[in-house]
Amino acid sequence: MTAPAAERLSAVRADISAAEAEMGRAPGSVTLIAVSKTFEAEDIRPVLDAGQRVFGENRVQEAMGKWPGLRTEYEGIELHLIGPLQSNKAKEAVATFDVIHTIDREKIARALKVEMDRQGRSLPCYLQVNTGEEPQKAGVSPTEVDGFLTLCRDEIGLNVVGLMCIPPVDEAPGPHFALLEQIARRNGLTGLSMGMSSDYEIAVGFGATHVRVGSAIFGHRDYPA
Repeated sequence: MTAPAAERLSAVRADISAAEAEMGRAPGSVTLIAVSKTFEAEDIRPVLDAGQRVFGENRVQEAMGKWPGLRTEYEGIELHLIGPLQSNKAKEAVATFDVIHTIDREKIARALKVEMDRQGRSLPCYLQVNTGEEPQKAGVSPTEVDGFLTLCRDEIGLNVVGLMCIPPVDEAPGPHFALLEQIARRNGLTGLSMGMSSDYEIAVGFGATHVRVGSAIFGHRDYPA
């Protein structure tokens, strides 16, 4: 029998705490983002009841369909956009989310800034880095991050707090996490959004400040056809 989501959440939290201790990091220095994409409100409530308040969603429309209601039931929810964003969804994204992890184009950066100014919000932002330089994957090339950061932070005026990556599935994640940390450090960024269900403990060892864990908490994910 599969363990309930609350039990799996507890196990993931324990793994993160153990990894923090092993690496000599301060307890609680890693924020767990429970990735609730494709799961309905009734699947999320047990995790909320267990005390989790930080969640990640991939799609703006999906998040808009379930989180306003959950926010009325539970206080202190922090919602992170961890999926690709189209500029025509910037208005809804700024209204719905508290943190944006996937900025990788000037058009998106400018659209978000316009909406943040319009709505009176200044959301913490992460730039997505394509550490494996995979043609099918979103993200800025590692060689272009410094310039893109300067544009986003100094010219556009976004509140860029860190970097995010998704390593290639067929490669060891460690070198990609190390690369992201190196780029962040030389640019004075402290936020590192890296590590998912299969490698979050490794990510903690490389300095992750946020790990994005979905299936290890919510179980098998059925994607729509």
